[in-house]
Amino acid sequence: MSDTPFGFGLPPEEPDDGDEGKKKDQQSGGGQGPANPFGFGGLPGAGGFGGPGADNPFAAMFGSLNPTDLGAAFQQLGQMLSYEGGPVNWDMAKQIARQTVSQGTSDGTKDASVGSAERTAVEESVRLADLWLDDATSLPSGAGSAVAWSRAEWVEATLPAWKELVDPVAERVGTAMGDVLPEEMQAMAGPLIGMMRSMGGAMFGTQIGQAVGVLAGEVVGSTDIGLPLGPVGKAALLPVNIEAFGKDLGVPKEEVRLYLALREAAHQRLFAHVPWLRSHLFGAVDGYARGIKVDTAKLEDVVGQFDPQNPEQLQDALQQGMFQPEDTPEQKAALARLETALALVEGWVDAVVHAAAKPRLSSADALRETLRRRRASGGPAEQTFATLIGLELRPRRLRDASRLWASLTDARGVDGRDALWAHPDMLPTATDLDDPDGFVHREQMDFSELDKMLGEAADGSAGKPDLTKDKDTEKDDDSE
Repeated sequence: MSDTPFGFGLPPEEPDDGDEGKKKDQQSGGGQGPANPFGFGGLPGAGGFGGPGADNPFAAMFGSLNPTDLGAAFQQLGQMLSYEGGPVNWDMAKQIARQTVSQGTSDGTKDASVGSAERTAVEESVRLADLWLDDATSLPSGAGSAVAWSRAEWVEATLPAWKELVDPVAERVGTAMGDVLPEEMQAMAGPLIGMMRSMGGAMFGTQIGQAVGVLAGEVVGSTDIGLPLGPVGKAALLPVNIEAFGKDLGVPKEEVRLYLALREAAHQRLFAHVPWLRSHLFGAVDGYARGIKVDTAKLEDVVGQFDPQNPEQLQDALQQGMFQPEDTPEQKAALARLETALALVEGWVDAVVHAAAKPRLSSADALRETLRRRRASGGPAEQTFATLIGLELRPRRLRDASRLWASLTDARGVDGRDALWAHPDMLPTATDLDDPDGFVHREQMDFSELDKMLGEAADGSAGKPDLTKDKDTEKDDDSE
Protein backbone atom coordinates (compact mmCIF):
# COMPACT_ATOMS: atom_id res chain seq x y z
CA MET A 1 0.00 0.00 0.00
CA SER A 2 1.36 3.33 -0.96
CA ASP A 3 2.51 5.67 1.78
CA THR A 4 1.17 8.63 -0.15
CA PRO A 5 -1.94 7.34 -1.87
CA PHE A 6 -2.79 10.58 -3.62
CA GLY A 7 0.70 11.85 -4.23
CA PHE A 8 0.35 14.30 -1.34
CA GLY A 9 2.81 14.58 1.49
CA LEU A 10 5.81 15.00 -0.78
CA PRO A 11 8.46 17.25 0.77
CA PRO A 12 9.07 20.53 -1.05
CA GLU A 13 12.26 20.91 -2.99
CA GLU A 14 14.98 23.07 -1.53
CA PRO A 15 15.19 26.46 -3.29
CA ASP A 16 18.20 27.12 -5.43
CA ASP A 17 18.47 30.87 -5.82
CA GLY A 18 21.60 30.56 -7.87
CA ASP A 19 20.12 28.36 -10.57
CA GLU A 20 17.92 30.69 -12.57
CA GLY A 21 17.68 28.30 -15.49
CA LYS A 22 16.20 25.60 -13.30
CA LYS A 23 13.76 28.05 -11.76
CA LYS A 24 12.57 29.22 -15.16
CA ASP A 25 12.19 25.64 -16.30
CA GLN A 26 10.07 24.87 -13.26
CA GLN A 27 7.91 27.92 -13.79
CA SER A 28 7.24 26.99 -17.40
CA GLY A 29 6.29 23.40 -16.54
CA GLY A 30 9.56 21.85 -17.65
CA GLY A 31 11.21 18.79 -16.21
CA GLN A 32 9.37 15.52 -15.85
CA GLY A 33 5.86 16.81 -15.32
CA PRO A 34 3.54 18.57 -17.78
CA ALA A 35 3.25 22.32 -18.11
CA ASN A 36 1.44 23.14 -14.89
CA PRO A 37 1.43 26.76 -13.71
CA PHE A 38 -0.23 25.88 -10.42
CA GLY A 39 1.91 22.86 -9.54
CA PHE A 40 -0.89 20.77 -8.03
CA GLY A 41 -0.25 17.22 -6.93
CA GLY A 42 3.39 17.69 -6.02
CA LEU A 43 4.50 17.02 -9.58
CA PRO A 44 8.26 17.05 -10.03
CA GLY A 45 9.57 20.10 -11.78
CA ALA A 46 6.24 21.87 -11.64
CA GLY A 47 7.17 24.64 -9.22
CA GLY A 48 4.14 23.96 -7.04
CA PHE A 49 2.88 25.77 -3.98
CA GLY A 50 5.35 24.00 -1.74
CA GLY A 51 8.18 24.16 -4.26
CA PRO A 52 11.03 26.52 -4.88
CA GLY A 53 10.56 30.25 -5.08
CA ALA A 54 9.85 33.19 -2.85
CA ASP A 55 7.68 33.15 0.29
CA ASN A 56 4.70 34.08 -1.87
CA PRO A 57 4.27 31.13 -4.26
CA PHE A 58 2.03 33.12 -6.61
CA ALA A 59 4.75 35.77 -6.94
CA ALA A 60 7.25 33.01 -7.67
CA MET A 61 4.98 31.52 -10.29
CA PHE A 62 3.72 34.65 -11.98
CA GLY A 63 6.59 37.12 -11.46
CA SER A 64 8.47 36.27 -14.65
CA LEU A 65 5.47 35.61 -16.89
CA ASN A 66 4.69 37.98 -19.73
CA PRO A 67 1.22 39.59 -19.74
CA THR A 68 -0.22 36.99 -22.13
CA ASP A 69 0.95 34.05 -20.03
CA LEU A 70 -0.15 35.80 -16.85
CA GLY A 71 -3.63 36.31 -18.25
CA ALA A 72 -3.85 32.66 -19.26
CA ALA A 73 -2.66 31.58 -15.83
CA PHE A 74 -5.28 33.64 -14.04
CA GLN A 75 -7.93 32.38 -16.46
CA GLN A 76 -6.98 28.81 -15.55
CA LEU A 77 -7.09 29.71 -11.87
CA GLY A 78 -10.57 31.12 -12.35
CA GLN A 79 -11.70 27.97 -14.11
CA MET A 80 -10.27 25.87 -11.30
CA LEU A 81 -12.06 27.83 -8.56
CA SER A 82 -15.33 27.89 -10.50
CA TYR A 83 -15.37 24.13 -11.04
CA GLU A 84 -18.63 22.69 -9.72
CA GLY A 85 -18.52 19.11 -10.95
CA GLY A 86 -17.77 15.87 -9.11
CA PRO A 87 -14.87 15.11 -6.77
CA VAL A 88 -12.35 15.10 -9.64
CA ASN A 89 -11.91 17.75 -12.32
CA TRP A 90 -11.80 15.29 -15.19
CA ASP A 91 -11.42 17.98 -17.85
CA MET A 92 -8.17 18.99 -16.17
CA ALA A 93 -7.15 15.33 -15.80
CA LYS A 94 -7.67 14.72 -19.50
CA GLN A 95 -5.75 17.85 -20.47
CA ILE A 96 -2.74 16.99 -18.32
CA ALA A 97 -2.75 13.34 -19.43
CA ARG A 98 -2.63 14.46 -23.04
CA GLN A 99 0.18 16.90 -22.24
CA THR A 100 2.15 14.14 -20.51
CA VAL A 101 1.69 11.82 -23.49
CA SER A 102 2.81 14.50 -25.94
CA GLN A 103 6.12 14.87 -24.08
CA GLY A 104 7.07 11.25 -24.73
CA THR A 105 8.61 8.72 -22.37
CA SER A 106 11.93 8.83 -20.56
CA ASP A 107 13.60 6.71 -23.26
CA GLY A 108 12.74 9.32 -25.87
CA THR A 109 9.87 7.41 -27.46
CA LYS A 110 7.22 9.77 -28.82
CA ASP A 111 3.56 9.06 -29.44
CA ALA A 112 2.44 8.79 -33.06
CA SER A 113 -0.71 8.19 -35.02
CA VAL A 114 -1.25 4.55 -35.93
CA GLY A 115 -0.81 3.81 -39.61
CA SER A 116 -2.96 1.51 -41.71
CA ALA A 117 -0.29 -1.19 -41.84
CA GLU A 118 -0.07 -1.29 -38.04
CA ARG A 119 -3.85 -1.43 -37.71
CA THR A 120 -3.99 -4.35 -40.13
CA ALA A 121 -1.20 -6.16 -38.25
CA VAL A 122 -3.04 -5.77 -34.93
CA GLU A 123 -6.35 -6.98 -36.40
CA GLU A 124 -4.69 -10.05 -37.91
CA SER A 125 -2.81 -10.83 -34.68
CA VAL A 126 -5.99 -10.68 -32.59
CA ARG A 127 -7.86 -12.78 -35.12
CA LEU A 128 -5.15 -15.46 -35.06
CA ALA A 129 -4.91 -15.28 -31.27
CA ASP A 130 -8.62 -15.97 -30.96
CA LEU A 131 -8.27 -19.05 -33.17
CA TRP A 132 -5.48 -20.41 -30.97
CA LEU A 133 -7.43 -19.71 -27.79
CA ASP A 134 -10.37 -21.81 -28.97
CA ASP A 135 -8.33 -24.91 -28.08
CA ALA A 136 -7.21 -23.58 -24.70
CA THR A 137 -10.49 -22.40 -23.14
CA SER A 138 -14.19 -23.13 -23.32
CA LEU A 139 -15.03 -19.43 -23.13
CA PRO A 140 -15.85 -18.11 -26.61
CA SER A 141 -14.31 -15.03 -28.15
CA GLY A 142 -15.06 -11.80 -26.30
CA ALA A 143 -13.61 -9.39 -28.84
CA GLY A 144 -16.15 -8.08 -31.30
CA SER A 145 -13.44 -5.93 -32.85
CA ALA A 146 -9.71 -5.30 -32.67
CA VAL A 147 -8.19 -1.81 -32.66
CA ALA A 148 -4.73 -0.29 -32.66
CA TRP A 149 -4.43 2.76 -30.41
CA SER A 150 -1.94 5.53 -30.03
CA ARG A 151 -1.15 6.57 -26.46
CA ALA A 152 -3.46 9.56 -26.77
CA GLU A 153 -6.27 7.29 -27.98
CA TRP A 154 -5.67 5.01 -24.99
CA VAL A 155 -6.11 7.99 -22.66
CA GLU A 156 -9.40 8.97 -24.32
CA ALA A 157 -10.76 5.43 -24.34
CA THR A 158 -9.90 4.55 -20.73
CA LEU A 159 -10.91 7.75 -18.92
CA PRO A 160 -14.48 6.46 -18.21
CA ALA A 161 -13.00 3.46 -16.36
CA TRP A 162 -10.59 5.69 -14.43
CA LYS A 163 -13.52 7.84 -13.40
CA GLU A 164 -15.32 4.82 -12.02
CA LEU A 165 -12.21 3.68 -10.15
CA VAL A 166 -11.05 6.98 -8.69
CA ASP A 167 -14.26 8.90 -7.99
CA PRO A 168 -15.17 6.83 -4.88
CA VAL A 169 -11.82 7.66 -3.30
CA ALA A 170 -11.98 11.34 -4.19
CA GLU A 171 -15.61 11.54 -3.07
CA ARG A 172 -14.64 10.25 0.36
CA VAL A 173 -12.08 13.01 0.71
CA GLY A 174 -14.44 15.68 -0.63
CA THR A 175 -17.16 14.66 1.80
CA ALA A 176 -14.74 15.00 4.70
CA MET A 177 -14.12 18.61 3.70
CA GLY A 178 -17.77 19.42 4.25
CA ASP A 179 -18.14 17.41 7.45
CA VAL A 180 -15.48 19.08 9.57
CA LEU A 181 -17.61 22.14 10.41
CA PRO A 182 -20.56 22.07 12.81
CA GLU A 183 -23.86 21.82 10.96
CA GLU A 184 -24.95 25.30 11.98
CA MET A 185 -21.77 26.76 10.47
CA GLN A 186 -21.82 24.86 7.20
CA ALA A 187 -24.40 27.17 5.59
CA MET A 188 -22.36 30.23 6.50
CA ALA A 189 -19.16 28.65 5.26
CA GLY A 190 -20.72 27.39 2.03
CA PRO A 191 -18.58 29.48 -0.33
CA LEU A 192 -15.43 28.53 1.56
CA ILE A 193 -16.24 24.82 1.47
CA GLY A 194 -17.14 25.14 -2.19
CA MET A 195 -13.79 26.76 -2.95
CA MET A 196 -11.93 24.03 -1.09
CA ARG A 197 -13.81 21.32 -2.96
CA SER A 198 -13.12 23.02 -6.27
CA MET A 199 -9.42 23.13 -5.46
CA GLY A 200 -9.53 19.52 -4.27
CA GLY A 201 -11.12 18.49 -7.57
CA ALA A 202 -8.39 20.33 -9.46
CA MET A 203 -5.62 18.76 -7.42
CA PHE A 204 -7.05 15.28 -7.90
CA GLY A 205 -7.48 16.00 -11.60
CA THR A 206 -3.86 17.07 -11.94
CA GLN A 207 -2.51 14.06 -10.08
CA ILE A 208 -4.69 11.61 -11.98
CA GLY A 209 -3.91 13.21 -15.32
CA GLN A 210 -0.20 12.85 -14.64
CA ALA A 211 -0.63 9.21 -13.59
CA VAL A 212 -2.76 8.22 -16.58
CA GLY A 213 -0.32 9.96 -18.90
CA VAL A 214 2.57 7.93 -17.45
CA LEU A 215 0.60 4.70 -17.78
CA ALA A 216 -0.18 5.49 -21.42
CA GLY A 217 3.55 5.39 -22.11
CA GLU A 218 3.90 1.81 -20.85
CA VAL A 219 0.74 -0.23 -21.41
CA VAL A 220 0.55 -2.51 -24.42
CA GLY A 221 -3.22 -3.08 -24.37
CA SER A 222 -6.44 -2.28 -22.55
CA THR A 223 -6.13 -4.93 -19.82
CA ASP A 224 -2.49 -4.64 -18.70
CA ILE A 225 -3.25 -4.08 -15.01
CA GLY A 226 -5.82 -6.87 -14.85
CA LEU A 227 -8.80 -4.52 -15.03
CA PRO A 228 -10.97 -3.90 -18.12
CA LEU A 229 -10.15 -0.26 -18.84
CA GLY A 230 -11.38 -0.08 -22.43
CA PRO A 231 -14.80 -0.39 -24.06
CA VAL A 232 -16.55 -3.74 -23.75
CA GLY A 233 -15.75 -6.22 -26.50
CA LYS A 234 -12.91 -4.21 -28.03
CA ALA A 235 -9.46 -5.81 -28.00
CA ALA A 236 -6.86 -3.03 -28.16
CA LEU A 237 -3.09 -2.99 -28.63
CA LEU A 238 -0.66 -0.04 -28.71
CA PRO A 239 1.90 -0.58 -31.51
CA VAL A 240 4.31 2.13 -30.32
CA ASN A 241 4.52 0.57 -26.84
CA ILE A 242 4.74 -2.96 -28.20
CA GLU A 243 7.73 -1.83 -30.25
CA ALA A 244 9.39 -0.42 -27.11
CA PHE A 245 8.52 -3.52 -25.05
CA GLY A 246 10.12 -5.94 -27.49
CA LYS A 247 13.11 -3.78 -28.38
CA ASP A 248 15.75 -5.64 -26.33
CA LEU A 249 14.14 -9.08 -26.03
CA GLY A 250 15.74 -10.64 -29.08
CA VAL A 251 12.33 -11.94 -30.20
CA PRO A 252 10.82 -11.24 -33.64
CA LYS A 253 8.39 -8.33 -33.50
CA GLU A 254 5.61 -10.45 -35.00
CA GLU A 255 5.90 -13.02 -32.19
CA VAL A 256 5.88 -10.33 -29.51
CA ARG A 257 2.76 -8.75 -30.99
CA LEU A 258 1.03 -12.12 -31.33
CA TYR A 259 1.83 -13.15 -27.75
CA LEU A 260 0.48 -9.84 -26.41
CA ALA A 261 -2.58 -10.27 -28.64
CA LEU A 262 -3.15 -13.65 -26.99
CA ARG A 263 -3.14 -12.03 -23.57
CA GLU A 264 -5.46 -9.23 -24.63
CA ALA A 265 -7.88 -11.65 -26.31
CA ALA A 266 -7.84 -13.98 -23.28
CA HIS A 267 -8.71 -11.09 -20.96
CA GLN A 268 -11.52 -10.08 -23.30
CA ARG A 269 -13.00 -13.60 -23.19
CA LEU A 270 -12.95 -13.66 -19.41
CA PHE A 271 -14.53 -10.25 -18.87
CA ALA A 272 -17.10 -10.77 -21.63
CA HIS A 273 -18.36 -14.14 -20.40
CA VAL A 274 -18.00 -13.77 -16.63
CA PRO A 275 -20.55 -10.97 -16.17
CA TRP A 276 -20.01 -10.50 -12.43
CA LEU A 277 -16.21 -10.17 -12.64
CA ARG A 278 -15.91 -6.50 -13.58
CA SER A 279 -18.26 -5.31 -10.85
CA HIS A 280 -16.48 -7.61 -8.39
CA LEU A 281 -13.11 -6.00 -9.07
CA PHE A 282 -14.37 -2.42 -9.21
CA GLY A 283 -16.49 -3.05 -6.11
CA ALA A 284 -13.39 -4.06 -4.17
CA VAL A 285 -11.83 -0.70 -5.02
CA ASP A 286 -15.00 1.05 -3.88
CA GLY A 287 -14.93 -0.99 -0.67
CA TYR A 288 -11.41 0.20 -0.05
CA ALA A 289 -12.50 3.81 -0.58
CA ARG A 290 -15.27 3.47 2.00
CA GLY A 291 -12.64 2.49 4.55
CA ILE A 292 -10.50 5.59 4.06
CA LYS A 293 -10.21 7.79 7.13
CA VAL A 294 -9.38 11.46 6.83
CA ASP A 295 -7.42 13.31 9.49
CA THR A 296 -10.38 15.47 10.47
CA ALA A 297 -8.47 17.20 13.27
CA LYS A 298 -5.93 18.53 10.81
CA LEU A 299 -8.68 19.37 8.33
CA GLU A 300 -10.57 21.31 11.01
CA ASP A 301 -7.47 23.37 11.71
CA VAL A 302 -7.08 24.15 8.02
CA VAL A 303 -10.72 25.12 7.60
CA GLY A 304 -10.65 27.27 10.73
CA GLN A 305 -7.56 29.16 9.56
CA PHE A 306 -8.20 29.08 5.82
CA ASP A 307 -7.66 32.41 4.08
CA PRO A 308 -9.43 32.61 0.67
CA GLN A 309 -6.76 35.08 -0.44
CA ASN A 310 -4.09 32.43 0.13
CA PRO A 311 -5.41 29.25 -1.52
CA GLU A 312 -1.92 27.78 -1.50
CA GLN A 313 -2.49 27.12 2.20
CA LEU A 314 -4.75 24.21 1.33
CA GLN A 315 -2.13 22.73 -0.97
CA ASP A 316 0.46 22.98 1.80
CA ALA A 317 -1.89 21.10 4.15
CA LEU A 318 -2.47 18.38 1.57
CA GLN A 319 1.28 17.99 1.11
CA GLN A 320 1.62 17.37 4.84
CA GLY A 321 -0.32 14.13 4.53
CA MET A 322 -3.85 15.07 5.59
CA PHE A 323 -5.40 12.18 3.68
CA GLN A 324 -3.22 9.27 4.70
CA PRO A 325 -5.49 6.18 4.74
CA GLU A 326 -5.65 3.94 7.79
CA ASP A 327 -5.49 0.16 7.82
CA THR A 328 -9.09 -0.42 8.81
CA PRO A 329 -10.65 -3.90 8.75
CA GLU A 330 -12.83 -2.80 5.82
CA GLN A 331 -9.79 -1.76 3.82
CA LYS A 332 -7.90 -4.92 4.63
CA ALA A 333 -10.83 -7.10 3.58
CA ALA A 334 -11.34 -5.16 0.35
CA LEU A 335 -7.63 -5.26 -0.41
CA ALA A 336 -7.42 -9.02 0.21
CA ARG A 337 -10.47 -9.63 -1.98
CA LEU A 338 -9.04 -7.50 -4.77
CA GLU A 339 -5.55 -9.02 -4.64
CA THR A 340 -6.93 -12.55 -4.76
CA ALA A 341 -9.25 -11.74 -7.65
CA LEU A 342 -6.44 -10.10 -9.61
CA ALA A 343 -4.18 -13.09 -9.01
CA LEU A 344 -6.90 -15.46 -10.24
CA VAL A 345 -7.56 -13.36 -13.36
CA GLU A 346 -3.89 -13.01 -14.25
CA GLY A 347 -3.13 -16.62 -13.33
CA TRP A 348 -5.93 -17.88 -15.58
CA VAL A 349 -4.77 -15.70 -18.47
CA ASP A 350 -1.18 -16.84 -17.93
CA ALA A 351 -2.14 -20.53 -17.94
CA VAL A 352 -4.48 -20.27 -20.93
CA VAL A 353 -2.11 -18.19 -23.05
CA HIS A 354 0.78 -20.54 -22.27
CA ALA A 355 -1.30 -23.54 -23.33
CA ALA A 356 -2.16 -21.81 -26.61
CA ALA A 357 1.29 -20.39 -27.36
CA LYS A 358 3.66 -23.14 -26.21
CA PRO A 359 3.10 -25.51 -29.17
CA ARG A 360 3.19 -22.67 -31.70
CA LEU A 361 5.70 -20.01 -30.61
CA SER A 362 9.35 -20.81 -29.95
CA SER A 363 9.62 -17.70 -27.76
CA ALA A 364 6.57 -18.57 -25.60
CA ASP A 365 8.55 -19.45 -22.49
CA ALA A 366 10.77 -16.36 -22.67
CA LEU A 367 7.86 -14.00 -23.25
CA ARG A 368 5.88 -15.61 -20.45
CA GLU A 369 8.68 -15.12 -17.95
CA THR A 370 9.28 -11.53 -19.07
CA LEU A 371 5.64 -10.62 -18.55
CA ARG A 372 5.48 -12.44 -15.22
CA ARG A 373 8.40 -10.43 -13.91
CA ARG A 374 6.96 -7.23 -15.32
CA ARG A 375 3.66 -7.76 -13.51
CA ALA A 376 5.21 -9.03 -10.28
CA SER A 377 7.80 -6.29 -9.84
CA GLY A 378 5.79 -3.39 -11.16
CA GLY A 379 7.28 -0.43 -12.97
CA PRO A 380 6.58 3.28 -12.91
CA ALA A 381 3.10 2.58 -14.24
CA GLU A 382 2.24 0.32 -11.31
CA GLN A 383 3.70 2.77 -8.83
CA THR A 384 1.84 5.67 -10.40
CA PHE A 385 -1.45 3.82 -10.22
CA ALA A 386 -0.79 3.20 -6.54
CA THR A 387 -0.67 6.96 -5.98
CA LEU A 388 -4.19 7.26 -7.38
CA ILE A 389 -6.14 5.04 -5.02
CA GLY A 390 -3.54 3.80 -2.55
CA LEU A 391 -3.61 0.27 -3.97
CA GLU A 392 -0.81 -1.57 -5.70
CA LEU A 393 -2.70 -3.67 -8.23
CA ARG A 394 0.02 -6.25 -8.70
CA PRO A 395 -1.00 -9.91 -8.69
CA ARG A 396 1.52 -10.87 -6.02
CA ARG A 397 0.51 -14.52 -6.28
CA LEU A 398 0.37 -14.85 -10.04
CA ARG A 399 2.60 -17.93 -10.13
CA ASP A 400 0.57 -19.70 -7.43
CA ALA A 401 -2.66 -18.94 -9.28
CA SER A 402 -1.23 -20.05 -12.61
CA ARG A 403 -0.13 -23.39 -11.12
CA LEU A 404 -3.57 -23.87 -9.59
CA TRP A 405 -5.35 -23.28 -12.92
CA ALA A 406 -2.93 -25.59 -14.72
CA SER A 407 -3.53 -28.33 -12.13
CA LEU A 408 -7.27 -27.86 -12.48
CA THR A 409 -6.91 -28.30 -16.23
CA ASP A 410 -5.11 -31.61 -15.72
CA ALA A 411 -7.68 -32.80 -13.19
CA ARG A 412 -10.95 -31.54 -14.66
CA GLY A 413 -10.19 -30.58 -18.23
CA VAL A 414 -10.71 -27.21 -19.88
CA ASP A 415 -14.50 -27.21 -19.42
CA GLY A 416 -14.34 -28.18 -15.76
CA ARG A 417 -11.69 -25.58 -15.03
CA ASP A 418 -13.57 -22.73 -16.71
CA ALA A 419 -16.82 -23.74 -15.04
CA LEU A 420 -15.48 -22.32 -11.78
CA TRP A 421 -16.02 -18.81 -13.16
CA ALA A 422 -19.78 -19.37 -13.05
CA HIS A 423 -20.04 -17.82 -9.58
CA PRO A 424 -17.58 -16.00 -7.29
CA ASP A 425 -18.26 -18.47 -4.48
CA MET A 426 -16.85 -21.27 -6.62
CA LEU A 427 -13.46 -19.63 -7.10
CA PRO A 428 -10.37 -20.50 -5.08
CA THR A 429 -9.67 -18.29 -2.08
CA ALA A 430 -6.43 -16.83 -0.79
CA THR A 431 -6.10 -19.89 1.47
CA ASP A 432 -6.52 -22.18 -1.53
CA LEU A 433 -3.59 -20.46 -3.23
CA ASP A 434 -1.51 -21.64 -0.27
CA ASP A 435 -2.50 -25.24 -1.02
CA PRO A 436 -3.31 -25.56 -4.74
CA ASP A 437 -3.09 -29.37 -4.71
CA GLY A 438 -5.52 -29.60 -1.81
CA PHE A 439 -8.02 -27.38 -3.61
CA VAL A 440 -7.74 -29.36 -6.83
CA HIS A 441 -8.22 -32.65 -4.93
CA ARG A 442 -11.31 -31.35 -3.14
CA GLU A 443 -12.74 -29.93 -6.34
CA GLN A 444 -12.11 -33.18 -8.17
CA MET A 445 -14.01 -35.13 -5.52
CA ASP A 446 -16.88 -32.64 -5.57
CA PHE A 447 -16.93 -32.71 -9.36
CA SER A 448 -17.09 -36.51 -9.42
CA GLU A 449 -19.93 -36.53 -6.90
CA LEU A 450 -21.81 -33.94 -8.95
CA ASP A 451 -21.37 -36.02 -12.11
CA LYS A 452 -22.71 -39.06 -10.26
CA MET A 453 -25.74 -37.20 -8.97
CA LEU A 454 -26.51 -35.73 -12.39
CA GLY A 455 -26.15 -39.15 -13.99
CA GLU A 456 -28.52 -40.76 -11.50
CA ALA A 457 -31.04 -37.95 -11.95
CA ALA A 458 -30.95 -38.45 -15.72
CA ASP A 459 -31.49 -42.22 -15.38
CA GLY A 460 -35.12 -42.62 -14.28
CA SER A 461 -34.89 -46.36 -13.76
CA ALA A 462 -31.96 -45.96 -11.42
CA GLY A 463 -34.01 -43.82 -9.10
CA LYS A 464 -37.08 -46.08 -8.72
CA PRO A 465 -35.50 -48.82 -6.67
CA ASP A 466 -34.07 -46.30 -4.28
CA LEU A 467 -37.47 -44.68 -3.76
CA THR A 468 -39.14 -48.06 -3.25
CA LYS A 469 -36.47 -49.10 -0.84
CA ASP A 470 -36.92 -45.91 1.11
CA LYS A 471 -40.67 -46.51 1.35
CA ASP A 472 -40.19 -50.12 2.41
CA THR A 473 -37.70 -49.01 4.99
CA GLU A 474 -40.13 -46.42 6.28
CA LYS A 475 -42.84 -49.13 6.59
CA ASP A 476 -40.47 -51.42 8.42
CA ASP A 477 -39.56 -48.58 10.72
CA ASP A 478 -43.23 -47.84 11.34
CA SER A 479 -44.04 -51.45 12.05
CA GLU A 480 -41.24 -51.60 14.56
